[in-house]
Amino acid sequence: MSLDPDDTRPAFQQVSSALRAEILTGKYAAGDQLPSGPELMRRYQVAKATVARALDVLRDDGLIVTKKGKGSFVRQRTERPVGLRPHLESAFEEDTVRIDFTGFSSETLHNAMQEPLDKVRSGRLTPQSISVRLLLPDTSVNMAVPVLADGLKDDPALRHRAGQLAVNYAGGIKHGVEMLAELGLVQSAKVEIRFFRASALFKLYLLNGTEAFFGYYPLRQRKMVVDGEERDFFDITGKDTTLFHHSTGPDDSSLGSQYVQQSQRWFDSTWDSIAFRREDA
Repeated sequence: MSLDPDDTRPAFQQVSSALRAEILTGKYAAGDQLPSGPELMRRYQVAKATVARALDVLRDDGLIVTKKGKGSFVRQRTERPVGLRPHLESAFEEDTVRIDFTGFSSETLHNAMQEPLDKVRSGRLTPQSISVRLLLPDTSVNMAVPVLADGLKDDPALRHRAGQLAVNYAGGIKHGVEMLAELGLVQSAKVEIRFFRASALFKLYLLNGTEAFFGYYPLRQRKMVVDGEERDFFDITGKDTTLFHHSTGPDDSSLGSQYVQQSQRWFDSTWDSIAFRREDA
């Protein structure tokens, strides 16, 4: 099987993407050995260095582990945290893309989606439909964070600032996705934003109903000038969140399958019950 001559990505990226898809779809299960270097060279008709770089990418993504003298093996998914970005791009390789997110804001998702959206615009990724649901905290009511360090007092200005950031990133996602439909690049594209009265102390991503990424927000004390006044407050640190990855498999009773199913059930039940729309989003 040769590489796609119309794909403008470097050969090593094409090989790593193909192997990643086979791992994530279960063709190679946890513990399975990947084909040897010479086998991969013959399969994709590439050089040894290309295969080596492709395997380096998969190791960096936490998908495989290489044992000296034995070869490369698919890593247990929950053995170490992994990055969201490559899995998000793999989700866009499907005809139907479905992304659910809940967290403090959708900043990380907004940034991670820019590359796959660019590839859809350039024709390198061709999903037929994209559906995104964003479940965000309602900052019009008291929250656990952000909160003033002095007595854990509520501060409406801090909440307003946090709410504006969340709405801005969510709006960016909505514009970027729905523009694809306006340009005729996908058949349908929809982004829904809802809010619920809860403080976001964790983030959850669900990709195509088959993968879940979960992480806790660390808290930190910080100082910032808001509305012309310095405030000393407790806040979340989204960039320091470690994401743990679970995926479904052929066995519905496996840990990964159960985790994804229960996470999707939690999201759907929250979305359909206590979540609500707001006119400003």
